[in-house]
Amino acid sequence: MVQWTRAEKRTFLRQRVEARLAALLMENKEYSEALNLLSGLIKEVRRLDDKLLLVDIDLLESKLHFSLRNLPKAKAALTAARTAANAIYVPPAQQGTIDLQSGILHAEEKDYKTAYSYFFEAFEAFNALEDPRAVFSLKYMLLCKIMVSQADDVAGIISSKAGLQYAQLEEDPIVHRHLSSLYDTLLEQNLCRLIEPFSRVEIAHIADLIELPVDHVEKKLSQMILDKKFAGTLDQGAGCLVIFDDPKTDAIYPATLETISNVGKVVDSLYVRSAKIMA
Repeated sequence: MVQWTRAEKRTFLRQRVEARLAALLMENKEYSEALNLLSGLIKEVRRLDDKLLLVDIDLLESKLHFSLRNLPKAKAALTAARTAANAIYVPPAQQGTIDLQSGILHAEEKDYKTAYSYFFEAFEAFNALEDPRAVFSLKYMLLCKIMVSQADDVAGIISSKAGLQYAQLEEDPIVHRHLSSLYDTLLEQNLCRLIEPFSRVEIAHIADLIELPVDHVEKKLSQMILDKKFAGTLDQGAGCLVIFDDPKTDAIYPATLETISNVGKVVDSLYVRSAKIMA
């Protein structure tokens, strides 16, 4: 099809076919190939100043960079899409797509409050058009509420908008990424709560309390020690966790260093003055 449009010199049609091909490549997770196809197309469309198509291409580029975990380039492409969109009338569906992508990028930066506002705008746009993407926007809204510890609001949002099953949340790759992060946070909080009464405890006992495999708990405790979530060490020979008391900050040491520094400055000042007098 692309070759036919080239042979027939149908430039505008070819550009749209290539943009659609890049979108299909993204759906097949062929991100690098899609970016290679877009790189030349973006320059060509910018030259022709077809802003409506440019918005679509910039949005697609943003999604591709996000899929490749290149957040700076994803944000830059989204900014370009917004700039092009501001110069023309953008259909509601396209504006909803811009808001949806904005919310996704803010959520990736853990700015969930701003992300929620964008997801809400996207949901309103898609819901009015009966666009299936309204469901995705709603799921991301719920996720943002959970991530900012406002889970109590979730029931109200669901009852007022739509009912969603947890399985649907987990199947979505964007939601799954954040739920994994939330799971790690909750696991760490529970482990800290369980080990708090102990100075030495068997890892198997902690695993029984939290109902997880011993090797999984041991690996997580080791990571938490390395991340300095608590002071301790693993006695792997005995299969135990040894917890240390949190070291108290000694206020005398920094005060002493400051005093020595001040004395040094005074001595240096006296040396300079004496050198001037001797001269």
